[in-house]
Amino acid sequence: MRELTGRYQVIKHQGKPIFVLVPYDEFVRLVGGDDAVIPHEVVGLAVENDWPLLKAWRKYLGLTQKELAERAGVSLSVVSRMERSFNRRSETLKKLADAMGLSVEQLVDEE
Repeated sequence: MRELTGRYQVIKHQGKPIFVLVPYDEFVRLVGGDDAVIPHEVVGLAVENDWPLLKAWRKYLGLTQKELAERAGVSLSVVSRMERSFNRRSETLKKLADAMGLSVEQLVDEE
């Protein structure tokens, strides 16, 4: 069942809302641009395992800490430390994002 509410279309299943269709320009504004999109699977890994996004992305991409460290040109201990902390150096985070083909915004956890 579909219901139009202003600019949004609400899709319901058994009387309960399950999806809301949002105009693309508004979606981009809400998520902070095209580069900030995070797949559902990555969010699921982060939430279910209480992992920072950095670790969830690494696991999602099938990389080991060693592989990521080598790609980013940092030590294995740096990757390990950054995956345990929400307080990260922006220079190093940029290297890790580049090594995974991501933007820094995709690795920043909201606290």
